[in-house]
Amino acid sequence: MATAGKKPSMEEQKRIVGEFNQLRQTQRDFAEKTSEMENELQEHRLVISTLKDMEPTRKCFRMVGGVLTERTVGDVLPALRNNETRLVELIKTLEEQMKLKGEELKGFKDKHNIQFQGSASEDSKSKADKEKKPETPKGGVLVAE
Repeated sequence: MATAGKKPSMEEQKRIVGEFNQLRQTQRDFAEKTSEMENELQEHRLVISTLKDMEPTRKCFRMVGGVLTERTVGDVLPALRNNETRLVELIKTLEEQMKLKGEELKGFKDKHNIQFQGSASEDSKSKADKEKKPETPKGGVLVAE
């Protein structure tokens, strides 16, 4: 592992960057899936609001596994409400997982002193401005965005 003051080897840097990018991609995947599920939830809510005032015996159609089926509003509405509840729970779970992955990502970034090209911390900027001396590398890993 990278130690303070010692620059990791090129192979070690590639491994660290690869692991970091994998963590970032996982977090992006959680965000994408959360967004997808939120859109699905909005669609369910729209259909529920449309069907709730209709007679339970009225004929309606529902897509199940790619097959259009004929049902009644009374059959479909409870299933939609159940799906809505499950989607809300799933979204909460995904948001929690995304938050945990973000904390893991931050810990990994801090542990390996990962910095992005073109961005420096405010502390190092202010120190460099005060001292007007070039900074020496501290053995971190530089990641391009």
